[in-house]
Amino acid sequence: MSDLDTIDIAILKTLQVEGRISNAALAERVGLSASACSRRLDILEKSGVIKGYHARLSHKALDYRMIAIVHISLSGQFAKTLAEFEAAVKLCPNVLVCYLMSGEYDYTLRIAARDLEDYERIHRDWLSALPHVVKINSSFALREIIDRPNVGLG
Repeated sequence: MSDLDTIDIAILKTLQVEGRISNAALAERVGLSASACSRRLDILEKSGVIKGYHARLSHKALDYRMIAIVHISLSGQFAKTLAEFEAAVKLCPNVLVCYLMSGEYDYTLRIAARDLEDYERIHRDWLSALPHVVKINSSFALREIIDRPNVGLG
């Protein structure tokens, strides 16, 4: 963040709200020429500040009405054990997020399922088959209160 100036921040704020804005409109909004804005975007993308541009889909509209929060404990935290688990969990299409954690559990996952029966399938076919898993603890979200795609900027 320390390398970002006020124009970079303005670009990022605008893109968080309007990811499909044209370069010309973005440039006008932040007070740059189109070519200068394009150069700034290129730098922000290449430096990894902008990770990508995505359509934000509604899980509910796509009939994924259940979100499970799953805590997983592994048999150990050796580098090979973690790497094998992480490689395998990346293959599960229902896993939306996977975090390596400190504390009681090794990993926390957010999983989308159509219903309880679908979650049972995911648990049986995917989660239980993940390498080095010794404990799976599942909780189900009752209602989404907030789901921010981005953090606040300056």
